[in-house]
Amino acid sequence: MAKDLRGRKLPKGIRQRGKTFEGRVTINGKTHSVRGKTVTETEQKLTELRYKLSRGIFAENSRATFDEWFHIWLDEYRKLRIKIGTYETYRQFYKSLIFQNLGSIPLCSIRNTDIQILINHLAEKGYAYSTIKIVFSLINSSLRQAMYNGMLERNPAASVQLPRRKLPEQRRALTKEQQKIFSEFSKESKLYEFFAVLLRTGLRNGELRGLKFSDIDLDKNVLHVRRTIKYLDGRGYFEDTPKTNSSLRDIPLTPDIIRLLYSKKDISSPADYILKGKNSSPLGRDLVQTELNNIIKNINSHGYEFEHITPHVFRHTFATRAIEAGMSPQVLKTILGHSSLTMTMDLYSHVMPETRASEMEKISGAF
Repeated sequence: MAKDLRGRKLPKGIRQRGKTFEGRVTINGKTHSVRGKTVTETEQKLTELRYKLSRGIFAENSRATFDEWFHIWLDEYRKLRIKIGTYETYRQFYKSLIFQNLGSIPLCSIRNTDIQILINHLAEKGYAYSTIKIVFSLINSSLRQAMYNGMLERNPAASVQLPRRKLPEQRRALTKEQQKIFSEFSKESKLYEFFAVLLRTGLRNGELRGLKFSDIDLDKNVLHVRRTIKYLDGRGYFEDTPKTNSSLRDIPLTPDIIRLLYSKKDISSPADYILKGKNSSPLGRDLVQTELNNIIKNINSHGYEFEHITPHVFRHTFATRAIEAGMSPQVLKTILGHSSLTMTMDLYSHVMPETRASEMEKISGAF
């Protein structure tokens, strides 16, 4: 049994090295060591070391690259807790924005600067703040789990600084005049009913494309939102659950909406998509955008100035018309499927200028 410089017996596996103490343990023929300023500190570190070694999670034993660990983390720790669409999106983000910069680096060799350089590079390239935030979240969460597993002594992403968030662009919504012009020119479009229903319901693009006749309850006059249509390279279009739990909702039907939904009624099964593409498949997002572009091109050719828009503008337009009509925030939140009232109230701050002016007129006589 080893002794210290004063001749006192030391615990098994510990010996004095100058003014410090060294603890050693051998597992599978390999010796590992720790150092401490006192015998007590060394014993504690030695106990922690034995714990890690007994579970195969000692950091020095890990030779995995970040790429190898990331896929383990995504498949074993995240896959069953997120939607398949989210899972596939994470894989695409990693493949296109993370792998090239961090994939080949050994997990234990990743430094704060490696991650910071990547984040700064994305910001300089003009990537949206939301994209950068997702990239950082994937890196940070995977490394944090590696730390919890004992594969890292600390998380190098913990002190990474995200770029300053730019002010978000104001939500785009059609004015009443623009809405009238679009509705008139879209009547000749093969997707007239699609755009008209978007304007009248506030549905998301993918939610409407995923709508089936079985989702319509004419007895209760409601529309059940139960799915959305997603697209991924290599897989094509597929059904997924809506964006959040609050997106699973019922939307009241008006006679106008019912007429539009059944105007091209071609039902062989309740499971048919209401607005479908070729071979009864869901409408493609590119087809929708192309048709929208054609309508706008036609509008502009008749002397109007109409900017490029996406189908999501109709959702904001519906919300704007609802606010202007006096719909309560809580009711609008439910119809839109927002996860929080804050998201809905933010729409109220972007109401059309003419509406703000008219509201101010109501209190002008109070002063």
